[in-house]
Amino acid sequence: MSEKKDCDKENCSALELLDFKNALKQFQKLVEKTVIQKTKERLGLYIKDDDEINYDKFYTTTQTLLGPEIKDHNVKAFFRKISNNLDARTEWCEIFGYFIGESDAMSSQLKEENMVFLVSEKQRVTHAVVKRQDVIKGIVKVPHLDFTVTSSQKGVLTIFHNQMTVLATTSVEDTAWITGCDFLPQLKCVVAVTERTVIVWDYKSKESQNNCFIIKPMENGLLCVCTVTVSDHLAKDDILMGDDKGYVHLLTVTSDHFRSKGCKGKKESQLQVLDSKTFNIVKRKLHDDWVVKVKYISDLNCFGSCSSDSIHSFVLDDIKRLEDNLPVKEFAVPRGVSAFAYCRKAKVIVTGGHDKLLRLWHPAINSRPTGKLSGHQHSIVEIVINEKDQHIISLSSAKIFRVWDIQTLSLLQVFHDNQGSPGEMENFAMVFDNDRGTLITGSVFIYIYPLTHMIQDTRQVPQTHEKSINALVYNKVFHQILTICSESILKVWDLETGYQIYQIEDAHGLNTEVTCAAIERNGFYLATGACDGTVKIWEFESGQEVKALPLAQHSKNECRLLKIVYLKANESQHALLVLEQSGKMKIIQGNSVQTYLYVTWVLPEAVSFPRRNPVVSLSLKPDTLQTHDFFPDIQLLSDTSSLRNDTENFVHSVEIKCFDVLKVEGWSLIATGNANGAVILWNFESTSVRCLCKINEDSQASILQASGVNAVLFLVHSAFSSRKTSSLPSTTATVRHGISAIPQHKNSSSNLRKENVRNDEIKIQITTAEVTTRYRNIQYLKKNVQSSKAVAGHPPILASAHENGCICLWSIQGTLVKELLPFSKYPSVPLTALCTDTSAKTLLAGSKEGHIMCWSIASFLEDPENSKNQIKEELCWSAHSTEVVDLFHEDEKNVVVTASIDGSVRLWHAMNGCYLGYFGQPRKFELSDISRLILPCDVNNFPTIIKEESKHMEKKFEYPLMLYRDNWKKLTRSPSALKKPEHVDINQDLKFFKALVSPKIHRQPLECFESGYREAGAVFGCLPIYELGKPVEESVPQGLRWNKAETSNPTG
Repeated sequence: MSEKKDCDKENCSALELLDFKNALKQFQKLVEKTVIQKTKERLGLYIKDDDEINYDKFYTTTQTLLGPEIKDHNVKAFFRKISNNLDARTEWCEIFGYFIGESDAMSSQLKEENMVFLVSEKQRVTHAVVKRQDVIKGIVKVPHLDFTVTSSQKGVLTIFHNQMTVLATTSVEDTAWITGCDFLPQLKCVVAVTERTVIVWDYKSKESQNNCFIIKPMENGLLCVCTVTVSDHLAKDDILMGDDKGYVHLLTVTSDHFRSKGCKGKKESQLQVLDSKTFNIVKRKLHDDWVVKVKYISDLNCFGSCSSDSIHSFVLDDIKRLEDNLPVKEFAVPRGVSAFAYCRKAKVIVTGGHDKLLRLWHPAINSRPTGKLSGHQHSIVEIVINEKDQHIISLSSAKIFRVWDIQTLSLLQVFHDNQGSPGEMENFAMVFDNDRGTLITGSVFIYIYPLTHMIQDTRQVPQTHEKSINALVYNKVFHQILTICSESILKVWDLETGYQIYQIEDAHGLNTEVTCAAIERNGFYLATGACDGTVKIWEFESGQEVKALPLAQHSKNECRLLKIVYLKANESQHALLVLEQSGKMKIIQGNSVQTYLYVTWVLPEAVSFPRRNPVVSLSLKPDTLQTHDFFPDIQLLSDTSSLRNDTENFVHSVEIKCFDVLKVEGWSLIATGNANGAVILWNFESTSVRCLCKINEDSQASILQASGVNAVLFLVHSAFSSRKTSSLPSTTATVRHGISAIPQHKNSSSNLRKENVRNDEIKIQITTAEVTTRYRNIQYLKKNVQSSKAVAGHPPILASAHENGCICLWSIQGTLVKELLPFSKYPSVPLTALCTDTSAKTLLAGSKEGHIMCWSIASFLEDPENSKNQIKEELCWSAHSTEVVDLFHEDEKNVVVTASIDGSVRLWHAMNGCYLGYFGQPRKFELSDISRLILPCDVNNFPTIIKEESKHMEKKFEYPLMLYRDNWKKLTRSPSALKKPEHVDINQDLKFFKALVSPKIHRQPLECFESGYREAGAVFGCLPIYELGKPVEESVPQGLRWNKAETSNPTG
């Protein structure tokens, strides 16, 4: 019976294993199908159908295949990983929360979250910087050159690049051991000290030349060295040294000391000996024991030296005290000080020694320390400071590292380095690279320990919301941002720290998606719009609801709000301009008397424009000023019988996707972007609506853009910097002044008719005599004339971002001023968002592939008609792996915030595109630190800084390399060339080469008369062709000449 039961158990386990394998195969197919769908979505090739895989379907299918034991957070993490990074490697065990590689495990990341240094990720420098049975005695970081200098005990000096690749190395053959090293900033040399000599190594010279200088003899044994970084002489450096008798030496070296005439020995020798008596050396006895460390602290303009002496343990004073013998500031520590460091931010000095305690001192108070840190069980041999994070890293003789917080005096991390043998414990060097956030240590080998958050920032998928972002809005007053996801979760974040302040769930009700939001310019009120057409107003600081627009009696698809803009907000009145998916634009208002919001103004729907000149006049209603404060009530043409009846002669505006508003003194504009590529400009000052189109030069008719418009934005010169992000006025008086320009409408309309007659335009204007006589006022006319003069110098420009990846810049008159195509090595992708800084000096755009492009437009807006004022693209970087929903530029912090459908909102430095973090990360932002170059896990390319290309026509001389066809045939002897018909004649002036003839200098620059020769082919046709003033005799080098006889008889 027992055998039968065992057999049944084996059969059941075999069946379960078979079912699990089949489930894994089905799960793998599900993952592959999801990746294919996401890839097509990015390329714009995916067509939605019933088999579309979203997160809900992915979660349900996974649970069905693998069982209900699958946890929600593991499925979310897996789905987010394959959605954000299509090339990421995945394993089936990750869906259960297990990872094959420890470094990729989320659990291990959570365990290491509180660790300062990620010891498991330490790297060893492969280049050998020591000899056999040798150790590293000194490591120095050179910040201004981004160098790292190391010295070994047996004389190996090495300079590393920023990526720890060797720049130069040398081996000094000296009988004495090297005890320390540093870098001379003025002479650009490496200095090292031994027991009786000073070595200066010129790493820039060639090996065949004399590049090492030895200064000897020195009176005492030198134990440490450092350079004085502040020098008023370009060819002079001061060197501080400590010896075994308690003296501190000051040695001054200049470039004159290292010339050949002052050298003893042969010139062929690599080592040159210099007499120490020829140098100016000042010394003073400051300690009663060995001087083990000496440093110059430029922030205090002082030097520091330490010793094992219990009375004169640490000395901190001006470097002049070495010469004048005045009393110095001394710090007494039991059993002395063996290491010290200075923290610039906290303004404290940290000392450590044989008593195993770390002491914190104020530089001006030497009577008692301000704090003590205990924990080491062995003598402290080295101390370094992490300035950015305010951490102290101390090292004991047992190779135990301890990391402390300067502000809280708490222990953060302890880790052990087990390299080398017990006899090498004392021989250890350490330095912290603040630029890259790494700890560099050296004994027998060089090891690099990275900061944990530097590794986590490159591995964790940034996540601000679990669903895609619908809206991103910035509150300039409170320096806070608002983010809204498709789950209708509103979150408010602090821009400077990245911490969340509060959140609102289901803001418009259960299962009602919030689609857009806006913040009024004073920052007190927030407006949100939903997919069902409802609008709500909130107090931004408290998150309390103030007013709401009731649900409309229409379908959700028609009333879905795409964008909302605040026109005005105070205690008595609120006004909003909204865009519905149906294409309707409305003004929604509310006051203190009424409980709900209500619609007060509607912009007319789709307009038909004549193709030849797509401009239509508007007619203002007689009581427009009495009923409205923002935009006048208008009506379109009532009779189009005089226009052509053929519908092909009209351009129809369809499906408005975006809009922007400009309401400043002298301008009252609304621009809308359509799905068919049309940009509609409503000008309420000139009472006209215009369709902005590209001009076909052949037919002289306006045609629509080939691709839709995803974003429009008014660009206003910095002279009108008072215009805020919403492009709207702050007071009712300003708004009314803009609308009081109605008396000018008649004159402006007549002028417009005259202009249209000259340009063969077709327009009809319907106005009444009552309107003309009612508002004819001389004072209004004067104000309008002054206003028009004020804005005439810097008219606004309208920018539109299109599906084909270009940005069109339009004038208010409807002409296409410039067309921008972003610089990229990838094919053009649709642009989805536009923004500028407050002064409109920089234009930024986001794309569907997650790229951010930055242009400088300051000079262009000065005079758009001047061709010399170019728009320069300065920077582009990859911010997300998916579509950018919105972005904005913050001037004060000089940062750019981007939001994407991947659910993350990320922070970047505006000048270089440096990644600063994402909203929702555990640690706070460090906006001042832009030196540590890191990337999110779903971004692989670093930012690209675009430099202006030099024009070849501005060179002083230019000589084209010409194609010398006879020599070319003889050199190649291609069978296809030999069979080529002789009558084929190609332009002989092609810019190529002429048997590598030397270029000739012309007194006058060559004149380029055409850009290329199309018939010459793909290569030569793209090259410019130059015209020479006089025929130049072409000479061929003797070695390249061929004999005709050889050509005719190839076998010979």
